[in-house]
Amino acid sequence: MTHPRYLLVEFFLIFIAVPVSFALPYSPWVKGPIALLGFAYIVYVLFRVEKIKFKVKRGIDWKAFWRRILIIFGVIALTTTAFVYFSEPKNLFYVPRTNIGLYVIILFVYTFLSVWQQEIIYRTFFFKRYEELFNSKYLFIFVNAIVFSLAHIFFRNTLVMVLTFVGGLLFAWTYFRFRSTTLVSIEHALYGNWLFTVGMGQMLAFPGMEGP
Repeated sequence: MTHPRYLLVEFFLIFIAVPVSFALPYSPWVKGPIALLGFAYIVYVLFRVEKIKFKVKRGIDWKAFWRRILIIFGVIALTTTAFVYFSEPKNLFYVPRTNIGLYVIILFVYTFLSVWQQEIIYRTFFFKRYEELFNSKYLFIFVNAIVFSLAHIFFRNTLVMVLTFVGGLLFAWTYFRFRSTTLVSIEHALYGNWLFTVGMGQMLAFPGMEGP
């Protein structure tokens, strides 16, 4: 069992120091290797230390999962559509309307080259390493949402921080309930791709929004 002091140092470096440092103006040629080394460390710990195996769990209540997701997605879809329509109507569904090829490519790239990695770090690794340090599941989920939001501080956008905090709460609760990287990745991809679809991708650095 890893010593709690080591876990606290690890937590600070991975989930606070590195994300905050990425908001500072230094070379991406330095940031890139830091991110890759950090992810390599996380994968090493999961496989060699925690002995985790990534596989679709049996016995998952898929009906309960999709019922919850569709209700939340409906609320998100209506809210964000109204927000874009009244704040920047020219952006509403801009990329799928103007460049369907790019739209499909981005959906694929975001889902498989961004979402999955984020969920490995912020749910699978985070829960496996730090859950036992917290006596309250609600505090644990809250802290997870905070650090997930902090991971997006480099965007320097208050709305992004708020949205990722709310997303962090939803994703943490999904992982807490179902204990499945696959399910939480599906949820994350659904919401993230919707923000890009509806016309809010520019604030999250999705390409294709340069025209409006």
